[in-house]
Amino acid sequence: MNQITYTVLPTALGWVGIVASPRGIRRLNLPLESPERAVQGLGAEVAGAVLDPSLFEGLRLRLERYLSGEPVDFSDALDLGESAPFFHRAWQACASIPRGETRTYTWLATRAGSPLAIRAAGQAMARNPVSIIIPCHRVIASDGSLCGYGGGLDLKQRLLDLERTAHQ
Repeated sequence: MNQITYTVLPTALGWVGIVASPRGIRRLNLPLESPERAVQGLGAEVAGAVLDPSLFEGLRLRLERYLSGEPVDFSDALDLGESAPFFHRAWQACASIPRGETRTYTWLATRAGSPLAIRAAGQAMARNPVSIIIPCHRVIASDGSLCGYGGGLDLKQRLLDLERTAHQ
């Protein structure tokens, strides 16, 4: 398979769009209100891509379990493209945050190798192409408040609550 593929899946929180290359998942958008919006949310990634839900069945089942509160291992291969090396390090650090826990943008910048690059850490989270798999909702402000989430702060809180309840 040398082709870019995609699917759109219904979840308990809305419709999720996913795009993958032969190397791994390239994009997973946050839940949206319709399948059409989920496809639009994938942007240019779907141009020329082939719709193939069967390739994403395992991920669909894990997302379903995750959104029902079960602990899930998202160890899927990723194809994150040509982003800045700092972003890749920040995404890797974010992926290490345990389920049910949070870390600050300062922690994230430090773990990514640039302790003073707090805004860059925020930009890395804002450009996270595979939300939930790289759990950027677990990154919070230094004062413990929620901030900066593409799906909105209500969704960020909902995901954190879901994880904390299941974590206990």
